[in-house]
Amino acid sequence: MPEALPDGAEAAFETGSGSERVDRAVKAALAQYFDVETHAAVALSGGRDSMALLHAVAAFSGARTGALSAIHIHHGLSRHADGWADFCDAACRARSISLTVRRVEVPRGGRTSLEAEARRVRYVALAEAAAAIGARVVLLAHHMDDQSETLLLQLLRGAGPAGLAAMPEMREDAAGLVWLRPLLGVRRMDIDAYARENGLAWIEDDSNADGRHARNALRRSVTPELRAIAHGYPATVARSARLQAESVLLASDLAAIDAAESYDGTSLDCMALAALAPHRARNLLRWFLRERGLPGPSAARLDAMARQLSGTRADAQVRIAHGGAEIGVHRGRVVVHSVPPAPFEHTWHGETSIAFGHGTLSLVSAMGAGIARRRLDVACVTIRSRRGGETLALARNRPRQSLKALLQRAAVPAWSRQALPLVFCDADLAAVPGIGIDYRYRAEPGVEGVEIEWRDG
Repeated sequence: MPEALPDGAEAAFETGSGSERVDRAVKAALAQYFDVETHAAVALSGGRDSMALLHAVAAFSGARTGALSAIHIHHGLSRHADGWADFCDAACRARSISLTVRRVEVPRGGRTSLEAEARRVRYVALAEAAAAIGARVVLLAHHMDDQSETLLLQLLRGAGPAGLAAMPEMREDAAGLVWLRPLLGVRRMDIDAYARENGLAWIEDDSNADGRHARNALRRSVTPELRAIAHGYPATVARSARLQAESVLLASDLAAIDAAESYDGTSLDCMALAALAPHRARNLLRWFLRERGLPGPSAARLDAMARQLSGTRADAQVRIAHGGAEIGVHRGRVVVHSVPPAPFEHTWHGETSIAFGHGTLSLVSAMGAGIARRRLDVACVTIRSRRGGETLALARNRPRQSLKALLQRAAVPAWSRQALPLVFCDADLAAVPGIGIDYRYRAEPGVEGVEIEWRDG
């Protein structure tokens, strides 16, 4: 969730020298989130921006340097990568700051760009390293020019308000780790001045000269022209990002109001979604997906989702793949669930617990309950997923019923049916967790049996 910058953030450059502007911005941000009890870590690439941030934060921390660390991510993408890690190590040693170096491998050849993959891997590694050293805050060196470039790139991608909000000054993730950008209200030229005035050394990443990267191309060919025709650049564009962030917050507040009667913490009422105007329905659905931990879909995909889910029949078979999960409908409510497993089969050899990729089946001895042990001992016991056409007789005086009908009657969601492990004795379906045991295989009172229990996840 983007958070609006504080009102004074974009004005940090308006008075004083470059050195004073950087110091003022860092002190203002850290005073709000960093205290003597907080362990913070600077994400240190060794470039000018992160070196300036490290220097300013170290100066602010003063005698509290024990609460300050640095993390360097070694991507291995440049022939200079080892030298950069050595440079960061020396810089931290000179300041008595502990440095953690994390080596990562960046996947190549996927659908996303190498730049995007490197960024994704870097953030994962930073979070893991922060957790390992006990850091509660990760400090990032993005500045106002970065913010403006991010907004422009998002604009060229056709992004909505959330994308145009660019980078938040502060974000707390699901694990409680705070990501803080103290320099977001400071211009690149002020950081240049700070580095010169403090005699800082830094490294130059050779990939910054690669015009194949969209940001580099924008920085070299577009932003110089923007500076020439727009006197306030990058502050004016950064201000737009802040206003977009406020719009996102307002949209989230509206969605929470619309969700008050339709969202139960896990699912969303389809009819309530249908009752809203289309733009509010899309806004509520976007909010719901975010609440369920899924990434935001594109505008076109969100519109298609909203139309498919709004007012659909209570028993409609809806399966929308998104973000590594599926979105479906159960009893008139929109539900996010895991992707049903592939067909599975396991031959039982007396184990008390069988772990499948999507859950665990327990088989525990019990007297007068479960499947009769004697029936299991003389059969080839197979545990497998549904294939269709299975039947079960739950009582001697009742007809055999299709498993499909029994599952529907028990209100088992369609996507959970494929995940259920069915217990077969030879060719006979003997038991289904949560549904029952075929009367021919049920342990009578005083007879040893095996109870079955299925746990998802």
